[in-house]
Amino acid sequence: MSTEKEMSFLEHLEELRWHLIRSSLAVVIVGAIAFIAKDFIFDTLIFGPKKSDFFTYELFCELSKKMGQGTTFCLQELPFRIQSRAVSGQFSAHLWTSITAGFILAFPYILFEFWKFISPGLLSHEKRNARGFIFIASFLFFLGVLFGYYIVTPLSINFLGSYTVSQEVFNDFDLDSYISLLRASVLSSGFIFELPILMYFFTKIGLVTPDFLRNNRKFAIVIVLSISAIITPPDIASQIIVTIPILILYEVSILISKIVYKRQLKKNE
Repeated sequence: MSTEKEMSFLEHLEELRWHLIRSSLAVVIVGAIAFIAKDFIFDTLIFGPKKSDFFTYELFCELSKKMGQGTTFCLQELPFRIQSRAVSGQFSAHLWTSITAGFILAFPYILFEFWKFISPGLLSHEKRNARGFIFIASFLFFLGVLFGYYIVTPLSINFLGSYTVSQEVFNDFDLDSYISLLRASVLSSGFIFELPILMYFFTKIGLVTPDFLRNNRKFAIVIVLSISAIITPPDIASQIIVTIPILILYEVSILISKIVYKRQLKKNE
């Protein structure tokens, strides 16, 4: 007999409210630290991808030389400036960027609060996997964030920042537009990299099977290409670079689904 007291619907809502409050506080606290570290956040991180000596541009330049392409992929300068045309533009950018940084860095704690909320409804052996779940999900999220920052963002900024319809037009990007591009690239990549975790839970609850994922691989490829087209500039090279890791994640998801499905069958037997 379970020693845990059964909770009513309203008590569950109250419990959820406190989990959300604690998660929000974690985001605010970490965001406040990011707010104080303004110089590092903006000069090093936010505006890093617009500098010609950014790690990704130098890497592509070295690869270009080693492949015998000379300086084809070497970047000398990005021909655009960033400006703020709103009175509160720089303060708003500072505030919302700090909150975004707070969410990213506090993501493991947010997962912990989520797990604490759902764990009372799980079996004892499932609760023991909490630490592994939080670690793996956080690792994949941070891996996706890094992929978005070092791959998707530079590709997008390089393409869009260099694109012109006429020599009469100079690219003066608004600060909010620039940060929105970076934020969307980083967060969307972070969540896309959670695909194996989603497939794990979908298999657990019977929504998908390994055969379903394998049989619908061609549809998955179309969806992956569509996602790549959304989060990257419309050139083939960038889309291929982004598509490859997402396809690898899909294949990993099939493998995870297969393992979970076999365990479910064995347990039912």
